Amino acid sequence: MDRVGAADFMDLVQVSDPQLSPDGERVAFVRTVPADDESYESTVCVARLGGDGDAETGRVRRLTATDGRDEAPRWSPDGSRLAFTSTREDREERAQLWVLPVDGDEATLVTDVAGAVSSPAWSPDGTQVAFAQRSTPGERECGLDLDVAGAVDPDETYEREPPDPRVIDRLIYRADASYFDGTRSHVYVADVETGSVERLTEGDVDFRGPDWGDDSTLYYLVEYRDGAEGGGSADDSTRYDVVAHDTGTGGTETLVETTDWKPEIAATGDGRVAYTYKPAARTTLRQREVCVHDSATGETVTVTDGLDRTVEGRPRWDPDGRELYFLTPDEGDVVLRRVAADGARGVDEPEVVVGEGHLTGFSVGDDAVAFVRSAWDHRGDVFAATRGGAEVRRLTEVNADYLGARTLSEPEEVRFASDDGTEIQGWVLTPPDADPDRTYPLAVEIHGGPHAMWSTSGTMWHEFQTLAARGYVVFWCNPRGSTGYGEAFMAANECDWGDVTMADVLAGVDLVAERPYVDEDDLFVTGGSFGGYMTGWIVGHTGRFRAAVAQRGVYELSSFYGSTDAFKLVEWDFGTVPWEEPAFLWERSPAAYAAEVTTPTLVIHADADYRVPVNNGELFYLFLARNGVETRLVRYPRDGHELSRSGEPGHVVDRLERIVRWFDGYSDHHDVPPALERGDDGLTAGDGCGDVAGDEDED
Repeated sequence: MDRVGAADFMDLVQVSDPQLSPDGERVAFVRTVPADDESYESTVCVARLGGDGDAETGRVRRLTATDGRDEAPRWSPDGSRLAFTSTREDREERAQLWVLPVDGDEATLVTDVAGAVSSPAWSPDGTQVAFAQRSTPGERECGLDLDVAGAVDPDETYEREPPDPRVIDRLIYRADASYFDGTRSHVYVADVETGSVERLTEGDVDFRGPDWGDDSTLYYLVEYRDGAEGGGSADDSTRYDVVAHDTGTGGTETLVETTDWKPEIAATGDGRVAYTYKPAARTTLRQREVCVHDSATGETVTVTDGLDRTVEGRPRWDPDGRELYFLTPDEGDVVLRRVAADGARGVDEPEVVVGEGHLTGFSVGDDAVAFVRSAWDHRGDVFAATRGGAEVRRLTEVNADYLGARTLSEPEEVRFASDDGTEIQGWVLTPPDADPDRTYPLAVEIHGGPHAMWSTSGTMWHEFQTLAARGYVVFWCNPRGSTGYGEAFMAANECDWGDVTMADVLAGVDLVAERPYVDEDDLFVTGGSFGGYMTGWIVGHTGRFRAAVAQRGVYELSSFYGSTDAFKLVEWDFGTVPWEEPAFLWERSPAAYAAEVTTPTLVIHADADYRVPVNNGELFYLFLARNGVETRLVRYPRDGHELSRSGEPGHVVDRLERIVRWFDGYSDHHDVPPALERGDDGLTAGDGCGDVAGDEDED
């Protein structure tokens, strides 16, 4: 049996976005696998539900060709067709809407519009598909957001030219790994038979959604048009209106207002709309709720009131509109819950439907729910169960061949008390077939957020197993500030990211380091985003770790505030802004303690990271280097903040190999020189990803 390695990422399949067919017999989902070092191949597949003893159960059929990235499959109301978005035919970043007959024939291109199509939703009568698209004022004025035909040569595809120079008039002008460049998200409706496209919304604001109620009522969210309180920019507000749009008359009605960072909605045919909500004050410290507004009565009910857990993603109604389903993080699992909210029955307490594992997507049918779940022994597959969570069936085993040839380690859950007595949940992963008479180095991983939660699986599955396979005991936990343990726990690091989190992490390190198989003098630490912040904070406050890798981190809060799309995180978590209390934020920044660092620290960042822009990585690297710390800065072109999860496959592999190499070079248990002295040894891709700073030797 082989052990898990960094380069194995190229062989790992991911599944996402499960969608139950209207007859409840099939589940469409997206299958994604690296195509080469720079791209992924995503196709739409269908698995049959079948039943106990049914030979057809879990039989998987690929529906779409391996041309571009196919995503967002959505069944037509009669189940005969699938709508999906695709970058096929060399459209690259400009995904378009396609419709595919499920039982034969080729997919048909429905739209050819200037921007990328997202969030497709069928009308109940199956004649139209609503969607969202980012477009510029010029494209809307010329009608390119409706059809690019005639604007380009028939043998060419439309490409949006980036502005030169780039003129900025907004507070938030870029996100993920791209600039907005004047685009706004609007809502459209396409006629499936004719391909004609109509834009339903107007204005220099963003619209989210959409979701159908009945055949002529489309619901969507619109960014608060008048901006923030006091007349400021809409980018400085989290207010949205929930709007009902009559597609027959064109009339609109604002139903209710909500506040949320990125709100979601789900509508029923009888005029009820579920939407997500967070209090406007100190939003990042508050949990996300689900509210239901009844258009007929004008009443609004918070259906998650009393549930001390935050809601993730979009809530979904069952086909009858009686029960509402949603995901919540819950003490190391991400679980599926439901609540009765049909008006006649009132609102019950939310109950857990699927309570084990890490769920990342689901859909609800008449008699079943389909969901994607990962666990400690697999990266994720499609499952189905009854609406109440019984008779769970695994419909896919997309990585069966790979897993059958690998030796894995099973994590052990640990619970321990931090410095103030707060109980913290964590996990320990030992090397496969660990020798009880040996000792092993300890690698400590810290999650991002800070308001997030780790499990034993999810996106970190491959990284944890790779480090264990390399001979490290791996420890991770959910310190105060994490979701999944209630709002008080989530807000416990208010104004104090560093010391509170460090106390929790080091309490866990103390516990694990006492074990006889752990070498307490051979400790390593890493983390990304907020985990990068914490890595920088820890090495500035203790010399306990042999080496560290700080990834995509916030190292100086004021410069982060001035360059990120998430500047409200600083305002909400710290209750201030840089020009009012610069010293306060400086004292809570890892860069302030760079002169105290003695730990060899590798700094990793992505060039197109617009959540935590690369200036923070550059700053921290320079501060370390000027203070004589053994360090190196590795930058990945083209990738953004999701580098470790969905970056270019070659970069994902290279990043993980560099983490392992950096740790190995300072470990007593690995007979190799430090990475600064190794050239390209241990790197699958050689120096193709390129260090841009550090020691003169190429890494």
